[in-house]
Amino acid sequence: MKHRLPLLFALVKFIASLALAGYGTYELHRDEYLYLDYGHHLAWGYIEVPPLTALQSWVTLALGGGFFWVKFWPLLWGSLTIYVVVRLARRLGGGPWAQALAGVCYLTTAYGRLNLLFQPNAFEVFSFTLGTYLLVRHAQPDGRPRHLYWLGLVLGLGILNKYTTFFFGAAVLVALLLTAPRTLGRRPAWVAAGIALLVAAPTLIWQVAHGLPFRHHMALLHDEQLVHVTAAGFWKEQLLLCFAALLVWVPGLGAALRGRPQPAARVVGLVYVVGLLIITVLHGKSYYGLGYYPALFAVGAVWWQARVARPGLRAVLLGLPLLLWAPVVRDIFPILPPAAMARLSQRPLHQKLGLTRWEDGEAHPLPQDFADMLGWRELADKTWLAYRALPASTRARTLIKCDNYGEAGAINYYNRDRAMPAATSFNGSYLYWFPPWPARPYHHLLLIGEGRPGELVPYFERFEKVGEITNPYARERGLTIYLGTGPSPALLARAAAEHRAGLAAWEGNLQ
Repeated sequence: MKHRLPLLFALVKFIASLALAGYGTYELHRDEYLYLDYGHHLAWGYIEVPPLTALQSWVTLALGGGFFWVKFWPLLWGSLTIYVVVRLARRLGGGPWAQALAGVCYLTTAYGRLNLLFQPNAFEVFSFTLGTYLLVRHAQPDGRPRHLYWLGLVLGLGILNKYTTFFFGAAVLVALLLTAPRTLGRRPAWVAAGIALLVAAPTLIWQVAHGLPFRHHMALLHDEQLVHVTAAGFWKEQLLLCFAALLVWVPGLGAALRGRPQPAARVVGLVYVVGLLIITVLHGKSYYGLGYYPALFAVGAVWWQARVARPGLRAVLLGLPLLLWAPVVRDIFPILPPAAMARLSQRPLHQKLGLTRWEDGEAHPLPQDFADMLGWRELADKTWLAYRALPASTRARTLIKCDNYGEAGAINYYNRDRAMPAATSFNGSYLYWFPPWPARPYHHLLLIGEGRPGELVPYFERFEKVGEITNPYARERGLTIYLGTGPSPALLARAAAEHRAGLAAWEGNLQ
């Protein structure tokens, strides 16, 4: 049975997450629409993240792009992560109970929500966990150079997924320096580094060729989001994200740093300390640290195994994470219909914790993430109807421009089987996908989310509102769709200049 536990937990993880994904109750999340559009524009790099997500998007769209296939990827990476966690507990000497405790810790912490969204974060956690596992295997008495080679491959794929892998790579380097410094001077370590750079080279070359847009991305994050992150706030959220497993990962960290339950476990503690220190210094978001905890679940579970032998106490330890997790299932998973979730969110505890307070600082009926999964199909359908209402003779000369990537991605996703131009934007990677300006000027402009429509009236022969999002729970409620017919050359020239300026901001002096 012990050899089947990793597979059993992987299967439980996949099925349970699929049941909690909100199919039929909610739509996809705003960010998922952007990443799905990557599949229509395969490249070695994007403004937001490297290209590994795009490959998954391409496969998803080739399979029809349905809800299941969108969610398949985060569910897959989550299932593989828990498989590695349980395997690591076994490699460190954990029996079936310790392996089960490590798996339960993963099931009942922030990864449940993270593994529901089609974003690079799910693969990031998997790659960091697998990389730590390989580092432990190399440090064990039967470790082989191949474990470093595989680690190099994992690091390379991690860079193709998110550039935060460089932080993890730095933590791995320090861990090796402190535990096995001679390893760094030997051939296997250099081969592993070469594998990592070779795999990551295409996206690194893309970055250089496009003027390092990553720098502008980081500058925007620092000025608009990371500047508000404090060290105290960051560490407070670290405790909350894995709160249900607090009694496991905290002693697990202490044990790992002391080289328990095996000397090889020390690398787990060092990778955690260095990785989280880097993120703290750089004012990273709280979820940047999630890739460093799963391995601690394994170490902590084996640590408890050596100290608790009574079946009753073991049952309590195994059930405690589940007891702490059960009361918040409805709060963190999209399983309640919006109206029911809105009623639940009015409870004093929700209001006190600010769970319905959005980025604008105001309280709303639903938590922001839930509201970000509503209203998108309505937007896509109303945009389609507005496009179909245009005269057939001029319909092809239509530009559909959105205010942000979520709107453009949703319109393209739900209209993927309809004959209409792709929606675009000056936001994010859509800057690269903006269609070339045609020789004959556009005859119609469908403007989605235009903030100052009154100012545009003089630039069109006719300008009118043709749609609005009415879903009362959607974050996009009140979003407008305007149709402008006969845009003036001055307006089109201004739009072209805005597009060039947007690209120049990302590409520096290349434009």
